[in-house]
Amino acid sequence: MSDQAPAEYRIEDLAHHSGATVRTIRAYQDRGLLPKPERRGRSNVYRDTHLARLRQIADLLDRGYTLASIKELLEAWDAGRGLGGVLGLVAEVQGPWTDEEADRISREDLNARFGGLPDDGAVDEACELGVLERIPGRPDEFLVPSPQELAVAAELYAAGVPLAAITGHLRELRGQVEHIASRFLEFTTEHVFARYLGQVPPTDSDAAEAATMVRRLRPLAQQTVDAELARAMRLFATRHLQRHLGSPGAVQPAGPAPVPLPAGTVRAVQELVGPEHVAEFVRAATERELQARTMNDLASRGGR
Repeated sequence: MSDQAPAEYRIEDLAHHSGATVRTIRAYQDRGLLPKPERRGRSNVYRDTHLARLRQIADLLDRGYTLASIKELLEAWDAGRGLGGVLGLVAEVQGPWTDEEADRISREDLNARFGGLPDDGAVDEACELGVLERIPGRPDEFLVPSPQELAVAAELYAAGVPLAAITGHLRELRGQVEHIASRFLEFTTEHVFARYLGQVPPTDSDAAEAATMVRRLRPLAQQTVDAELARAMRLFATRHLQRHLGSPGAVQPAGPAPVPLPAGTVRAVQELVGPEHVAEFVRAATERELQARTMNDLASRGGR
């Protein structure tokens, strides 16, 4: 049996099979992204190689590459250097940066967690923020990219924080966290990844090594933020308690009115350490309690 003849396409057929428009195909040819077709009489003939190239371009565009960078990558590929390492690096960077798995929630369960009554405005805002994602064809069910984030919002709401305040806080927090992420990437690029990305596109070996470094450094950003957030929370929570639980008659810093300790507690502390040391004793007791809670939390994490 004879081999099947290679497929041939007119430009309209190529557009149909690739999903690109005729105008786009011609623009790619003008940019040098697509090989020129074979000229046969007054017609241009395209083959499977053109179709494969159009699909590669579409895939790279979906990955966030510009047409200029795609041209460089394809030229490197045509020169025999390959794209495997580069695409592997892209896949590593675009992969999940957390072990948390997405979940789903019904509209009924969502309402139950936030007051029991439907609130379309709050749902729309949650979708805008990416806390929820709509599922096509399932109007009564949502994808939850981060169940932890939704759980935090539910706990805050249960504690009495209005939904508008929660979403406002999330918007503010997101801007600050994105700044931290940007600075971390600038820092690691300057000191780590610059040596792998000096050549554009990088060689397969450099791209593969950079992908390995991404896997190694990926958890460091979250670990650093977790440690610094814990330090800052302890510092400011201690100051907050000191401001609110100071001894009667003590000069209080500006801010909300302090909540005094019960008179019996104050008398007991005075008898124990003397009137002049009440504030210092309360401060030390507060720090000791925070340290104990931190140790208990660490111990419980280690036991999981």
